[in-house]
Amino acid sequence: MKLYPIETGNFKLDGGAMFGTIPKSIWQKTNPADGQNKIELAMRALLIEDGDRLILIDCGIGNKQSEKFFSYYDLWGDYDLDTSLAQYGFSKDDITDVFLTHLHFDHCGGAVQLDTVHGGYELTFKNAKYWSNSVHWEWATQPNPREKASFLPENFMPVKESGNLNFIDLPSGGNYLKNSPLGFDIIFADGHTDRQMLPVIKYKGKTIVYVADLVATVGHIPLVYVMGYDTRPLITMQEKGDFLEKAVQEDYLFFFEHDPYRELASVAKTEKGILLDSTYSFSEVFGN
Repeated sequence: MKLYPIETGNFKLDGGAMFGTIPKSIWQKTNPADGQNKIELAMRALLIEDGDRLILIDCGIGNKQSEKFFSYYDLWGDYDLDTSLAQYGFSKDDITDVFLTHLHFDHCGGAVQLDTVHGGYELTFKNAKYWSNSVHWEWATQPNPREKASFLPENFMPVKESGNLNFIDLPSGGNYLKNSPLGFDIIFADGHTDRQMLPVIKYKGKTIVYVADLVATVGHIPLVYVMGYDTRPLITMQEKGDFLEKAVQEDYLFFFEHDPYRELASVAKTEKGILLDSTYSFSEVFGN
């Protein structure tokens, strides 16, 4: 197995929304804001090369939305999906599986692209199976008013219409699935959105968790630093508390989707709770 961080692009969101009730005087120490109170964020995917499978975890915002839409999110930097894949010798047609942690536009927008020949939409990864879960699919396709603007049907309905949509569901209660069909374990979390899925990957003697929106950036590691975007913040705190405890016990490395400058981090238990221990680049730890 080999893992590759894939930079799909960067954007900005309101810092207050990203940190909920935490005062700006505190959160700006780790996530400084610009003149519009927006903070810089990444949309970092993770590519897993495992035998004849090439699995992409999340795929960024894509490029099919309107200029007006993108203007809300201040896209910045030089990263894009194609260039990042090509860096490791791959293209979109090589992807065999696309695992979507959840269906908010900044995580799944790249799953579908404009069909410039026939009009309408087509799958970005035409040879891939796409993976979600049935509970989250129902949640996203019948959205509540709070999340409706984040669930854009053009990002995922073409996947269903293509016949390439697959579900990974828990066979019983709990929130942890061992040995999913993609070969890694999955943590299910309900605080940010219903049934977000976090891959747990064993790699070169380490345990990497793709933390998606449970822990958006290094600045979100402390327990009460919960995003205003979360639909159930108290559930997020319970899930995050349990996750942080397990992270210390199991020596997890967090792989950040949204932190623009730090790819990996470890945590440690302190007298003030479980907090950041160290940050690392992917190459620093794994050499690729």
